[in-house]
Amino acid sequence: HAAEIHRYVMRRLGDSHADDITAQTFLIAFRTRARYDVARASARPWLYGIAGNLIGSHRRSEVRALRALARTGVDPVAESWSERADERVTAEASQRALAGAIAALPGKDRHVLLLVAWADFTYQECADALGVPVGTVRSRLSRARRKMRTALGADPTLVSDHNGAVTHG
Repeated sequence: HAAEIHRYVMRRLGDSHADDITAQTFLIAFRTRARYDVARASARPWLYGIAGNLIGSHRRSEVRALRALARTGVDPVAESWSERADERVTAEASQRALAGAIAALPGKDRHVLLLVAWADFTYQECADALGVPVGTVRSRLSRARRKMRTALGADPTLVSDHNGAVTHG
């Protein structure tokens, strides 16, 4: 899970913190392994929960990085060298708007949205990682998606399910 968590942390905090936060995640997991519930189907949500807590301590840096991305359009994860110039211009404009909208979300809503969007978590995995009920994950994600649609100029009455299907709500 290390590469997966590293990518997630890099997207949340940037390259400068990704190695340290990933290492800290696994160090904490190792140190607290006696408290891990072996009945869990996967350690993935637990590890993302640890990473999320570490990211939370860097929240101010995260918001600054997203605001910088909104201004510059430079994504630390993007493989910009392989993109054509015209595609990059369009993508960078979209990234700026997207990053600005993400930065404007309340922290708890942003965390759920990014776990679903960037880490491909299910509602249950989010709930496990955050230590909250699935209903809380659903309401936070719904609120975050609604705010994102509004911020990006989409119809806020559109509703998407977990599979990405979009309907009017």
